[in-house]
Amino acid sequence: MSQAKPKASLFTLTLAVAICCASNLNAQSINNGQGSIRLNQIGFYPGAAKVAILTNSNTGKFYIQNTNKKTVYTGELKPSVQPAFSGKLTAIANFSDFKKPGTYTVYVPGTGNSYPFNIKTSVYKSVADATIKAFYFQRASIPLDEKYAGKWHRAEGHPDDKVLVHASAASDKRPERTVISSPRGWYDAGDYNKYIVNSGITTATLLSLYEDFPDYMKTVKLNIPESNNQLPDVLDEILWNLRWMLTMQDPNDGGVYHKLTNPKFDAMIMPDKAVEQRYVVQKGTAATLDFAAVMAQASRIFKKFPRQLPGLADSCIKASESAYQWAVKNPDMVYNQDAMNKKFKPEVVTGGYGDRSFADEFIWAASELYVTTGKDEYYSKLNLIGNDKMQVPSWAQVKMLGYYTLAQNSGSNIAHHPELQQVKQHLVAYADSMIANADKNAYQTVMTKAASNFNWGSNSNAANQGILLIKAYKLSNNKKYLDYALSNLDYVLGRNGAGYSYITGYGSKSPMHPHHRPSVADGVVDPIPGLLSGGPNPGMQDGIKVPSTVPDEAFIDDDRAYAANEIAINWNAPMAYLANAIEALQKQLAIK
Repeated sequence: MSQAKPKASLFTLTLAVAICCASNLNAQSINNGQGSIRLNQIGFYPGAAKVAILTNSNTGKFYIQNTNKKTVYTGELKPSVQPAFSGKLTAIANFSDFKKPGTYTVYVPGTGNSYPFNIKTSVYKSVADATIKAFYFQRASIPLDEKYAGKWHRAEGHPDDKVLVHASAASDKRPERTVISSPRGWYDAGDYNKYIVNSGITTATLLSLYEDFPDYMKTVKLNIPESNNQLPDVLDEILWNLRWMLTMQDPNDGGVYHKLTNPKFDAMIMPDKAVEQRYVVQKGTAATLDFAAVMAQASRIFKKFPRQLPGLADSCIKASESAYQWAVKNPDMVYNQDAMNKKFKPEVVTGGYGDRSFADEFIWAASELYVTTGKDEYYSKLNLIGNDKMQVPSWAQVKMLGYYTLAQNSGSNIAHHPELQQVKQHLVAYADSMIANADKNAYQTVMTKAASNFNWGSNSNAANQGILLIKAYKLSNNKKYLDYALSNLDYVLGRNGAGYSYITGYGSKSPMHPHHRPSVADGVVDPIPGLLSGGPNPGMQDGIKVPSTVPDEAFIDDDRAYAANEIAINWNAPMAYLANAIEALQKQLAIK
């Protein structure tokens, strides 16, 4: 039986309304602040640059507040010189001279408080580790035990020990439906297939991370099954993919199969539930040269571990040279999936990674082979610089990877090949063009200079720009390049037009619904951590409408949106390089 409630007095009602309104206003202010103040949601090093961006052009003061809402720093907002891609000016809150470690927010009157952030040494350590550990979660052919995978543990998927040679890949010694074993490797992206072209740039980027920062990377512990052996964990993780890549070379002629794949994409199911027959398909020039480059680079790195990996370096260089010779004999073997499907069955409709121009792959492979072997026969194949347009690497354009290797390993070879000095000079000049006027745009990052940066996988552009700038720093010892590399890390972690920290599991607002089959199908609310989302892309090639077509705002956290919110190994690798390199160089980032 219900009871009548006593009538409230006018005073009580008035007070209640006042409290409710004040509470709502306060909540709205805080929410507006979190939505309108864009900053690195992880934090900052004590001595390095610290910048937050307001999405409006407010003037006046901003405040740094501690967890007790006590003001510990006061600064002046300054309007951006240039508008954002939306056409609106922003306001810049620079608090670089505030260095006290702690947890804080940025507070702007009338706007509210930002997401919390930390100021401390090694502030990116956990996210840097996670971007490498993400590759463990992408492993095929192994169960992910709870000891290493936590709540994302799962059963083994895709042993890949009974893979068929597709009709497009058939040869006299390996006819159609020959059974081969090709285990291990990383799942490429949100799907469960394994592609040599994309594995090439991915593995090379991680190898370069170790090659460029060996002392630091030896300290990185990832809690993977191999962590207690005598190899750095990052090399153990790389080996899981490298050993798979070696199985993709036809031992009879040196050519390399383009990919190992289902005929079509799986549903959004767990790896162990995806049991369709798998195939290796046609050999191609791009895949074979990418393989040659990676194996040459791997050989010179693993040569330093003869006791732990006896014979591996020799096997890698032998495989590399054999692949290169196949490519020389087959210089224009295009992987054209549509044409292949007209001739051979079953039809294959998974990722194409098709490329019709192989000049860049020849440069990359010859560069790695020259540096590893010292043989001038490879140097003579290089067509260096010329009138070539510089651009950061992608799976379809890998020339810069060769230039990185030549510039960083030229040493005494410059006496014999003085043009190698030009490679260094061109790299630094390209870095100069990249940072020019970056301090004038609305978010003060290299990434936000041009709308053209915002395409499919745009966040990998930010990471690869960061790598180029770190390479320029290592070649020149000029800190300005390192500062802008850090600003691109700030971009990825929250100082951007969409307001996301784009790495799963890190930051107050990060993607919860990436286009990633295990994250969708595993029944765990949180996605697998450490995965870089593709990022803003107004193209909407997947047909999923994004909230805004403004280039740097064109993002949606939707697991159907593979054009904006998929993950991919070739995107995670440059992110891992950037975050770990910044951690390795954090002392050099201090403002003097």
